Amino acid sequence: MAKLEKYGAPGVYDPPGYSQAIKVTDARTILFLAGQVAYTRDGGAAHPGDFTAQARQVFGAVKALVEAGGGTLANVVKITTYVTDVGNRPAFRTVRDEFFGPRGPASTMIEVSKLAHPDYLIEVEAIAIV
Repeated sequence: MAKLEKYGAPGVYDPPGYSQAIKVTDARTILFLAGQVAYTRDGGAAHPGDFTAQARQVFGAVKALVEAGGGTLANVVKITTYVTDVGNRPAFRTVRDEFFGPRGPASTMIEVSKLAHPDYLIEVEAIAIV
């Protein structure tokens, strides 16, 4: 089974909300998750205008995909998040912490002008080591 070690480096800020770096040893499987958005059952945009509901659904999809690949959210080493309004960062942090705890995986957030559908407010891609 893969060993995941969160670590830092002297002189590099160690933020309380995510890990700057994760060292992986003894890995057997790497899961690369495409960007997840909040879909309805028929593939439309779910929860228009509700960032928190979209974020919960997105992280639920990440969780389901990682579990289907043989892991848990503890195996997620990196997420990249695209948002249409970085002002939603506090809500994002709250939802992310619900899923990953206060010290989540290495994380990057990028504000974009729009996503694939005008009602999408957030998209998250992830890498997990199982």
